[in-house]
Amino acid sequence: MSKQEIALTPVAGAACCAPISDTALDATGAAEGAAVFKALADPIRLRLFSIITSAGDEICVCDLTPQFDVSGPTISHHLKVLREAGLVDCERRGTWVYYWPVPEKLRWIAGLLAVPETASAR
Repeated sequence: MSKQEIALTPVAGAACCAPISDTALDATGAAEGAAVFKALADPIRLRLFSIITSAGDEICVCDLTPQFDVSGPTISHHLKVLREAGLVDCERRGTWVYYWPVPEKLRWIAGLLAVPETASAR
């Protein structure tokens, strides 16, 4: 597996909504954002997400579980939450499940949190 970084920078036209620094979210956008941030608000899930995202192409659950001091079922639960939030996707291959980040969701987060070039430090 090759290692590559997925930069969380906005891509022109790729974000689904305007940055919150430009326009306030509507109720639907706020609900979607809250679900994503709620999924990432747990230290184990945030770490899982960072490992999956930084792995490059994909990573097997067999490589994720040993990196944590919690049980396999607990890791499975946290991965399910990340999947339900649309942050990762997976595929079962025989006994193992392989995970990868969802690039569109990364771009959505980046676009939502983008800081305008003209923003001044306060």
